[in-house]
Amino acid sequence: MQIRITYDAGSQQDKLHPVDQIGHLVCDLSTPDFVRTLHLPSRAVEGERALMHHKYIVVDGGTPQAQVWTGSTNFSDDSWTLQENNIIILRSPGLAQVYEHDFEELWIDGNLQATGTMDSGEATLHYKGEPAFVQVNFSPGEGEWIDESISNYVDRARQKITIAAVVLTSSRIIHALQRAMERKLPIEGVYDWTQMEGVKYQWKMLPANNWKIAAWEEIVQYGNLVGKKSTPYTPTSTHDFMHNKVMVLDDVTITGSYNFSRHAQQNAENILYITSRPLSELYREYIGQIM
Repeated sequence: MQIRITYDAGSQQDKLHPVDQIGHLVCDLSTPDFVRTLHLPSRAVEGERALMHHKYIVVDGGTPQAQVWTGSTNFSDDSWTLQENNIIILRSPGLAQVYEHDFEELWIDGNLQATGTMDSGEATLHYKGEPAFVQVNFSPGEGEWIDESISNYVDRARQKITIAAVVLTSSRIIHALQRAMERKLPIEGVYDWTQMEGVKYQWKMLPANNWKIAAWEEIVQYGNLVGKKSTPYTPTSTHDFMHNKVMVLDDVTITGSYNFSRHAQQNAENILYITSRPLSELYREYIGQIM
């Protein structure tokens, strides 16, 4: 058995612009020391003004039993005990191979900039006895496409939009949600109030982003979105964010490590689009419980 670990190098701790840093929290600087205590092959990954933000594990790759464990959950005590997160397990040798390819790109030189290109994959799995069509994409290579794709899914929704997002800052996605409101489409959900208040403050400092303040407040009011008042971030504070990155658009569930933000396009991220009525119902029930 071979176990290998990649993790964020922490080199962006002081480099990210404040408007990007909010909602895209850098890694714990003690991570390298902790990983060394595991005595396993490992590699720190870094990028230019970007984070290695993945949270996935490939198990038994290259075998018929291969599966992928992914979602929004960081491998930290706070993520498991204080935050709202989701985890999804994909039992699929084909999708495991796609994730393995992304991992190898990260592993080769410890730099995320060249990763995520031509790494997309798809498979038809099953959930609760029904087909579940799964598509996966990776950034930064496909970051621009992912942002546009999420917006297109919002535009195609005809029944209901359900959101669980720590932050939502992408201009494309905000515009798509505004168009959904014009169509009188029901919107519901939950977000991290503290993180978004910090984002709004940064928007106020940048004239080009001032419009987003009113747009976001309109979305919150229209959908009566619930905001979790988490603890303001410092490296040593309680990290109790509402940390999910989920949208349920009719029967499509979007989830993964990818925040609905501009900066996520440059990060190393993975995102899933899963078309499954039973799964969308499960996620809506879960988000409803958080709300």
